[in-house]
Amino acid sequence: MREVGFIFDLDGVIVDTAKYHYLAWKNLANELGFEFTKQQNELFKGVSRKKSLEILLDLGKVKATQEQFDGWMVEKNVDYLAYIEKMDESEILPDVPKVLQFLKSNTIPISLGSASKNARPILEKVNLLTYFDAIVDGNSVSNAKPNPEVFLIAAKELGVSPENCVVFEDAVAGIQAANAANMLSIGIGDKEVLHEADYVFTDFTQIELEFLKKLAKV
Repeated sequence: MREVGFIFDLDGVIVDTAKYHYLAWKNLANELGFEFTKQQNELFKGVSRKKSLEILLDLGKVKATQEQFDGWMVEKNVDYLAYIEKMDESEILPDVPKVLQFLKSNTIPISLGSASKNARPILEKVNLLTYFDAIVDGNSVSNAKPNPEVFLIAAKELGVSPENCVVFEDAVAGIQAANAANMLSIGIGDKEVLHEADYVFTDFTQIELEFLKKLAKV
């Protein structure tokens, strides 16, 4: 077993793809005849596409057959993919490369732990794929966060015991999943929202090198 491993969520931690998810869901809502607000979009943080569509239809009081439901899932994803097709390195959130470079230079194993089914193409678009020793995404798991499955699989793939893993998350469900997996949880975002995390930073610019060294045990 390796001594320590780092696991990163994708949306809102490494890149801000939440805005593209929002636009794609908004487009679908408009097509179905109702408005979808940024405030309502907060309900979708860390939630699977299937669950998100269930919430959206509930908000719009729209009934769907299984065939319609499946079709709208595909439609939303095609719309979203058209947005991320245009992504490049400018989409990476501040100081994320600095943290990844520090871990890589100290040969600390790194995994992605994301609900996104498009994680790999997004990491390729922003030129960060080579930093990751493992990719655990929506294609690899059957249970969504706050179930800890995604992080437990990531720990296993890195060869690190769960209690020696550090997780970076921006969603309450993700923090709860990390805590349930007995991992150290670091929230990226609002301290009041992510109060269940062991540590919270607004973004990676607030994370000092000394703090990283302590976490990485280097």
